[in-house]
Formats: sequence, C-alpha cells, structure tokens
Amino acid sequence: MTTHAPAAPDRAPAPPARSRALALAVLCAGMLMIILDGSIVTVALPAIQDDLHFSPADLTWTVNAYLIAFGGLLLLAGRLGDLIGRKRVFVAGLALFTAASLLCALATSQAMLIAARFLQGVGGALASAVSLGMIVTLFPESGERGRAIGAFSFVGAAGASIGQVLGGVLTQALDWHWIFLINLPIGLAAALLAVRVLAPDRGPGLRAGVDGLGAALITAALMLGIYTIVGTGEHGWASARTSLLGALALALLAAFTLRQARAARPLLPLRIFRSRGLAGAAAVQALMVGGMFGFQVMIALYLQNVRGYGAAATGLAMLPAALTGGAVSLLLSARLNVRFGERRMLLTGLGLLLAGLTLLTRLPADADYVLDVLPTMLLISGFGLAISALTALAMAGVDPRDAGTASGLFGTAQQVGGALGVAVLSALATGRAHALADAGRPVAESLTAGFRLAFTVAAGLLALALLLASVLVRPAVRT
Repeated sequence: MTTHAPAAPDRAPAPPARSRALALAVLCAGMLMIILDGSIVTVALPAIQDDLHFSPADLTWTVNAYLIAFGGLLLLAGRLGDLIGRKRVFVAGLALFTAASLLCALATSQAMLIAARFLQGVGGALASAVSLGMIVTLFPESGERGRAIGAFSFVGAAGASIGQVLGGVLTQALDWHWIFLINLPIGLAAALLAVRVLAPDRGPGLRAGVDGLGAALITAALMLGIYTIVGTGEHGWASARTSLLGALALALLAAFTLRQARAARPLLPLRIFRSRGLAGAAAVQALMVGGMFGFQVMIALYLQNVRGYGAAATGLAMLPAALTGGAVSLLLSARLNVRFGERRMLLTGLGLLLAGLTLLTRLPADADYVLDVLPTMLLISGFGLAISALTALAMAGVDPRDAGTASGLFGTAQQVGGALGVAVLSALATGRAHALADAGRPVAESLTAGFRLAFTVAAGLLALALLLASVLVRPAVRT
C-alpha cells in the first residue's frame, strides 16, 4: 500500500532581504537567551545550594530537570513545527521559557525551582527545535544560507561561555535570582518581535501526522535515556539501576523505530535518514558536543577547586574562548565555507578542537593560566568553524517539508551528547580523584589527575568525531 507524505507547509513569497535579516535577528536573540541559560546556571550553583539548602545530590536536578525536558522533547517539537507551523511553535516556546524564567527567579523552595527548570526545558525545546528549519526556509540560496547559519552558529559558539561570564558577574554582584530575571526583557522582546517579523507558515495540521504512539515512545525513550545518563554520577555506570533503566530506554527506542517503519504518517519519517549528511552530522554533533560540554564543566571545576578562582574570575577565564569562537563563527565561517568548502572547514575545526583538548591532558596542579590554559581557550575557536559547517552540511540535503523534524533531530543529538559527555567525564574525574586521595596523594594533585583523565577522554571523543566526519559527512549531491 502506497502512502503519501504530508504536503509541505504553505508559505508566503520570500520576504525582502531586510525582513529576513530582522527575522534572523529574532531567531538568534531567542536562541541566545536559551543557550545562555543552559550555562549561566552552572556558575551560580553554589549560591543556589546555600540559599535553598540543597544537598549535593539534589542540587544536580536544577540542571538535570532542564536537560531531560529539553533533550526529550526536541524531536516532538520539531515535528509539531512541520505540522502546525514553525512560527507558532517558536513563539509558544519563547513565551513558556520566559514565564518559566520568572518562576525560577521567584522560587522559594527546591521543588519550585526544579519544576520551573523543567518548564524552561519544555519552552527551550519548542523554540530551538524549529529554528534551523525556519532559517532554511528563510534563506533558500546557498550563499545567504551559509551566512545566516554562520550568524546562528555564533550564538552556539559564544553563548555558553558568555553565560558563564554573565552568571558569575550577576551572582557575585547581585544574587542568583538575577540569572533568571535577565531573561524576562529578552524573552518578551523576542516573542513580540517574532509575532511581527516572522512570516506566517501553516502546516497540514495535526490530523496529517500526529502519530501519538510514536510521540509517546520517543519522548519517553529520550527522557528516560537522559535521566539514566545524568544519574550515573550518583549511582554509577555498572549499577543495577543504570542497567535496567538503560535497557528500558533502548527498548523504547527500538519500539519507536519499528513504529516509524510501519506508521502511515510517522513522527520521524525514516526517509530523513536517506540524507547521509544529516545522519552522519548528528553522530558527529553528539560526539563533538559531548567532548566540548564536558570540557567546559571540567575546566570550570578545575579553575575553582584546584586553582581557587571565584565565580566571576572563572567566567572571565572562559571569555577568550567565547570571543575567538564567536568572531570565527560570525565573521569568518561563512566566507571560509564558500571558499574552501564546508567539509574541509568542519575537519579543520575539529582538528583545532582536538589539539586544544590534547594540550590539557598534561595540565599540572599549579598551572599558569597564560601558559597552560589560554592556548586551549584560543584553539577551541575551532568550534566556530566546526559547528557552522556541520550545521550547513546537516541541513543541506533535507527536504523542506522535513526541515523542522531534521532540526529537532540535530538538536536532540546535541542534548544527548552533552548529557552523556558531562556524565561520563564527571564520573571518570571523580573516580580517579577519589582513588588517588584514598592512596594518600595530595588533594590538588588527586583532583588534577582526575581532570586530566577527563580531558584525555574528551580528546578521544573529538578524535572519533573527526574520524566519523571524514568518512560519513559529505556535501549533498545537487541535481
């Protein structure tokens, strides 16, 4: 029996260049707020712990609740954008994220803050899942699209590091509530402007392809998988709990895949994997982000726990990475992609990242910032090259009707990779440090050895990403 895919969303004629530039600015502003929030919290965690009396284990849920909702709902949110209109989903996501930020700022209990962070994750998933799909629609010409993706990638390359700087400054100068209050004016302005400047689009409607069972299976699989990963820091990778929940998550994922192969209107059309660029790019994205997100957390902990930096000083120490990565992504990546090709720039960027993390595998306990840390901060400007090229390669061969779903899939790989990277590297660093401390080694030396192991594994993830990128990720063949 032959089935027909839903029709592509109805779209108005391409808006003029100025309108498209405004629309891109709105998309970038919304995403900057969401990405900032993902890292701004990490620096403020000690202050939140003291104020709301979190235990160390419970404190992690201020991050994990956000990760679980965000990563678990990206794929569903992307498909909803294809069906009911990406503008609607984007604006709804911004509105929910902004309202949840206010609830976070007003939180007076642990439960209230964790619940509000979960809602932030839902809003963030809705807004971010459709953003790339909207850019693909706004900029159909390859040169303009490359520049637009370069600007959008600037947000990803610089946003996390800027969040750490801003989080440290706000927490130290005011208090932790302001890391959430700062989202209110940005979110409100972005949502109001989005209503005005984003072109309306209409999908075929929910009846054309909701696939409720598929949505339930994949959302449960992703949420359970991320929940299992982030829980390994407390329960361990070899525990019965981790094995059982991990097996259940895999079973749900297998059931989802079987459902998509048989459903008349699947949530994730398996035809999307015919794009070799998208499938390979998603794998590279997971490995690259896993290594880099784990690096950001580990280097921040090293600077604070070993070198004695404060919150603001730690954020400032990360600033060179934000400035160089942002400059490369915003000013150079699009032109370099056009001149040398996106694949070559992807491999170059990954090579720079690998070199930067390799330097940290010999990090001493008494490291000098300029000699031992700053070179890595400069080399990881390669992220600005890699992420923009990878994003362009991932989306180049995607059918426009599946752009939202592809965007959600690409974002899901990022979130799962980030959660896995932090969980693995944190567990390895902690285990190594405890073993050495129990053997009588000094605390600073034990901690540093743990961080060196984490950086070694992170470099290994980047090496694997470089290998997969060289084999699997190639430009789409244009006919």
